[in-house]
Amino acid sequence: MSAHVSLVSLFVVMALTVHRMGCQSASDVVNAKVDRLVDISSQLVKVETRVVVDNSRNKKSLDHYLVTLEDTDAQHLSHISATVDKKTLKVTKVDDKTYRVDLTASAAIPAGQATSPVITIDTVFTHSLIPFPAQIIQSERQLVQYFGNVYFWSPYETKTQTTKVKLTPTGSIESFSKVKPTTQTDRTITYGSYDSIPAKSYSELKIHYENNTPFLTVTRLERVIEVSHWSAMVSVEETIDVVHTGAELKGAFSRYEFQREPTNGISSIKSWKTKLPLNARDIYYRDDIGNISTSNVKAGSQHLVVDLRPRFPLFGGWKTHYILGYYTSSQDILLNKGNDFVLKMPFVDHIFDNNVIDDVTVKVILPEGSSDINYRSAYTVDRQKDQKHYTYLDTIGRTVLVFHKSNLVEEHIQDVEVHYKYNKLLMLQEPLLIVVAIFALCLLVIIYVRLDFSISKSPLKQSMGKINAINDSIIGHHDKRASVYEQFDKASNKFKTTKDLAAFQAIQKRLNAEHKTETQAIS
Repeated sequence: MSAHVSLVSLFVVMALTVHRMGCQSASDVVNAKVDRLVDISSQLVKVETRVVVDNSRNKKSLDHYLVTLEDTDAQHLSHISATVDKKTLKVTKVDDKTYRVDLTASAAIPAGQATSPVITIDTVFTHSLIPFPAQIIQSERQLVQYFGNVYFWSPYETKTQTTKVKLTPTGSIESFSKVKPTTQTDRTITYGSYDSIPAKSYSELKIHYENNTPFLTVTRLERVIEVSHWSAMVSVEETIDVVHTGAELKGAFSRYEFQREPTNGISSIKSWKTKLPLNARDIYYRDDIGNISTSNVKAGSQHLVVDLRPRFPLFGGWKTHYILGYYTSSQDILLNKGNDFVLKMPFVDHIFDNNVIDDVTVKVILPEGSSDINYRSAYTVDRQKDQKHYTYLDTIGRTVLVFHKSNLVEEHIQDVEVHYKYNKLLMLQEPLLIVVAIFALCLLVIIYVRLDFSISKSPLKQSMGKINAINDSIIGHHDKRASVYEQFDKASNKFKTTKDLAAFQAIQKRLNAEHKTETQAIS
């Protein structure tokens, strides 16, 4: 019994020791200075946090920095990244609310150092702004609420910090939290500076303000990328469902009032701009009804800008569905060395400014016969079970890679690489199939026209058969009579030479008999 108690005591002591070490490790690191910029000027919440770390208490160099999120922020987080002196740092997810910023590459903070280079942490949150009121009539402006934290939620103590909140360029501010010291200048609210802030401190930050920017969300996106070695082209087709996630329209919609007053329906969405690759061609934009002609394309310096205008303006709660497709040359996006190919394309395209994509499925259709397929992505994506796609002249089908991801923003417009092997001789498969098919068709036609599939012969065919037989017989008898004439000419010539009358008369008698027989047969 005593041995059991001793063993339990040992485990308790070890656990407490580990916990104390972890706490000591966190307490040894201090945020010397924190500057936060919370941008709520669009439908997204973008937070830029600039941190200077004090590692003077620590007896060893700091090779990583922990970023923690509150429960609400963790649910809405879409993107997180970190940089030092414009160099990107590796960010690893520890759990749903904790991320580890790796400083070992070039930004490790030596032991005893009181200041560090500025670590910039960028986070983007979706669906964090709540329309309030939730419903508005057509002529009303859209008001939203933002809930956050005045302080930087961190596992480390913070010596001093300020928080700036950037609002929309225009519009009213109904109310905002006033945690002294607080100042408002133009469209920015500044909180702080605050000193000696304990780890994971919280003070509610609530702002109720006007925000008429487009609250447009892609609820479902299916992006199909098809590679063709024959045409040296890559086709892209996107099937998109979008919905206005702002304050819902209360009451009926008046087209007259909407067109009469420019500010009527100010929070509605009339159009949006999509960016496509500069070498995109044969662009099409349609829905279930057919082609939508209310759109135009302009060439920019780096992209083609497609101004998409749906058939009706989108008010809160309204949604639409459309298909956008184009073709692009494989010259710049499909690289190869021998039979090794690399397709390099963005996982998603730019759909509209500050876009939110709730759910996306990307399908990559590779040429038939592709093998040794793998991929690389700048961020984690869920690769689902491969599929097969069949089109003209396919035999075993084309491999389709299927990827899935949720909660994407513009920062996710990064390339995904698909590596595969493809024997170029397989490009001869389709022409050979055409040749074989044409040859087989001709052979079948030849056989078909020579076969008689009727059960009994028709009278016409029987008569034609008899006529053909009589014609063949007459021709045969004519040939034989012509032979008699030739023999008679030879006998006459011979008689002129030999003057043998008896022999000539014998031949003449025989030939006359044969001539008479053939003539009677012909008659």
